[in-house]
Amino acid sequence: MLNDTTLEPAWLDAFETVLRRCALCPGDTVAVLRESQSRPVLPELARLAGARIGCSVFELSVPSVFGGTLPVARSTGASAALRQLQPVVAALAGSTLVVDCTVEGLMHAPELPAILRGGARVIYVSNEHPEALARLLPDDTLEPLVKEHVKRLRASRRMQVSSAAGTDLAISLEGAACGGNWGTTARPGTMTHWPGGLALAFPAAGSVNGTLVLAEGDVNLTFKRYLERPVTLTIENDYVTRIEGSGVDAELMRSYIAGWGDREAYAVSHVGYGLNAQARWDSMALYDKRDFNGTELRAFAGNFLYSTGANEVAGRHTPGHFDLPLRGCTVRLDGTTVVDAGRLIP
Repeated sequence: MLNDTTLEPAWLDAFETVLRRCALCPGDTVAVLRESQSRPVLPELARLAGARIGCSVFELSVPSVFGGTLPVARSTGASAALRQLQPVVAALAGSTLVVDCTVEGLMHAPELPAILRGGARVIYVSNEHPEALARLLPDDTLEPLVKEHVKRLRASRRMQVSSAAGTDLAISLEGAACGGNWGTTARPGTMTHWPGGLALAFPAAGSVNGTLVLAEGDVNLTFKRYLERPVTLTIENDYVTRIEGSGVDAELMRSYIAGWGDREAYAVSHVGYGLNAQARWDSMALYDKRDFNGTELRAFAGNFLYSTGANEVAGRHTPGHFDLPLRGCTVRLDGTTVVDAGRLIP
């Protein structure tokens, strides 16, 4: 296991680089948000990097939230730590930049719209070991690449996904909310996460039908696990209606998703594909689970990312969530191939 109790110069340099790419200037106000279970090194690096730039930096620490009888929630992107604490929300909204070091992040948190309406921009630092963050610095090529693919998603009416393993999905993009992420943000009222490199669509209700086959080596990021046996999901009008497969991978999926007791946990959250050539599929094998959050595997170039759970566009809300990056898929937008058998088309 890598040690993260000692601040390494390369990690601080990486944080400074990312904050500068967020267009920070001396005198800007930076709020570093942490919770009691945050990885301590991340807010410390954020604080020092902001100070290097000459910003006015302050730190907000809130207790992590525990309890309840539902299954353990992982990989939701919806931190519950703010608990609608209005003084905290107001302080964040009044800042130039919020460096979000909560465990799950504020991406789908109910307080995020109010923070963005205040004019703050937000960067979620994914709960990774800082060594991984330093490897995956945004560069000059990633932002225009993501923006181009977001434009293509927004201009398309249909996504088709297929694979040699048996995946055959038809996805309507009419009424979908499409977006992307390249790891920095310089515009007030916007959010990003680091690492970045994704183009995504949140489909409208009743938009996804077909078969999704998770093959050996594909990933269930909620479990931080490479699949060892295939799992086949039948999807009808957005909802997984069958989970077929033998072995522990299929059993874990059936058990966990059923544990929520919520039909919406079976529905599609978002679909998209990775664009980050620096990110690696095999990186999860090199980290202990506690050191790895999995954003890299969501973003590696050419993966097809299928997620179940909350989808505000379709009016569905649930804490149950799977992020499932697949290799070897072909993705077509209105018949034009953008990913060919897992290879991103230039």
